[in-house]
Amino acid sequence: MNRREFTKTTALGFGAGLTLLDGTASVFGAAANEKINLAFIGCGGRGRQLLGGFAERKDINVLYCCDPNRQRAESAISAAQGSPLEATPKLATDMRAVFDDPKVDGVVCALPDHWHALASIWACQAGKDVFTEKPASHSAWEGRKMVEAARKYKRIVQHGTQCRSAPYCIAAQKYIADGKLGKIHYVRVYNMKEWKNFTLAPATAVPEGMDWDRWLGPAPMRPYSPSYPSAWHHLWDFSSGDMINDGIHQIDLARMLIGKEYPKSAYCIGGRFNSEGDAESPDTQVITWEYDDLVMTFELTLYTPYMLKIDPEVRNSDMFPYWLQTATRIEIYGEAGLMMVGRHGGGWQVFVRTRDRQPVVIDSMHGRFPDPEHRDNFLDCIRSRVLPTGDIEIGHRSTLLAHYATMSYRLGGQKLMIDPKTEMPMDNPAAMKLFKREYRKPFEVPENV
Repeated sequence: MNRREFTKTTALGFGAGLTLLDGTASVFGAAANEKINLAFIGCGGRGRQLLGGFAERKDINVLYCCDPNRQRAESAISAAQGSPLEATPKLATDMRAVFDDPKVDGVVCALPDHWHALASIWACQAGKDVFTEKPASHSAWEGRKMVEAARKYKRIVQHGTQCRSAPYCIAAQKYIADGKLGKIHYVRVYNMKEWKNFTLAPATAVPEGMDWDRWLGPAPMRPYSPSYPSAWHHLWDFSSGDMINDGIHQIDLARMLIGKEYPKSAYCIGGRFNSEGDAESPDTQVITWEYDDLVMTFELTLYTPYMLKIDPEVRNSDMFPYWLQTATRIEIYGEAGLMMVGRHGGGWQVFVRTRDRQPVVIDSMHGRFPDPEHRDNFLDCIRSRVLPTGDIEIGHRSTLLAHYATMSYRLGGQKLMIDPKTEMPMDNPAAMKLFKREYRKPFEVPENV
């Protein structure tokens, strides 16, 4: 089956099997032909991409562009003015102004990782639906609070792992569920690229138009450095490295394909072997998650420029990547075949024994970059009140795998045994100290959301 055939046959039943939310009362009360009012919080690179994609639609209004860096917000507004929008978005530097506006139906959050949970919870409490970028959370504890807030306030919360909405990924999931790969006991997930270490620039005065206190939010106070807005991915106060920044896409897709929830155990080894610099997260990392009948591993390197992410030419045409040097692939080893899957439009192929020393592919499907489908699903669910394909419960459970790995790594590679009922490591006080972060007032995630 090719991509077009699959898309056509699933178009009418794309949301089948999703669970309806309890109750449909919502701040959003527009009829199907009325526009949805969105606000964009976080106007950096990914925020601008999302703004550009959403603003192409004629059934939305963009009411705000919000960023603690006023210059970024102004730049986003300028970019939005070239779209079909009816009016120029307002500028805000404090997201609470967005939440206080009753005209806003939903928010699109593209903030650094340490802000994802609190911004989403505040939005839910204000009656807004949420599209939040990955990863779901900065800690395992606050991820569960995001789910609790979404359910308590009956909000649509879409997690930004867009492969959940990709027709080719849904087809791969069905292929495996139908037993065509046979029994699966081993999965390998890759995240390999080049991201060099760095030295933080000395502290300086906060630039004009930058609200440093709001940028830090829940994180500890520290003097401003011009390095932080780009280096935060590799500092523990803000993130857990590229495993959770970028590799979460592959982790979530692998979990979707094999249908697993909580692992029995998790452990992680590695290091920051290029240690000349200030990065804290590892540049080499191997993780093992154990399930009853399956082992899944994750391998990361950040000094391998010959490993290539799937480029737009592959995404936008009927091509497959060169799997051996595909930086963001998943390998699924079944008794009947090996499935290679590429995230974000890379498609998939199933290999069996070679013939005359040449590869034999028995099934395949090309892909496309699924940003449009994921955005569409979010807006459709705002109207229907049906859980989205990347519902926050799904995103949280995938992000937990990365959190377990980080806890193990920071404890020197300890093997963590996981209690699925509590989502906590068992009998490990040291790990529990990493299960929840310390919050800086007034940017606290409350126990009772």
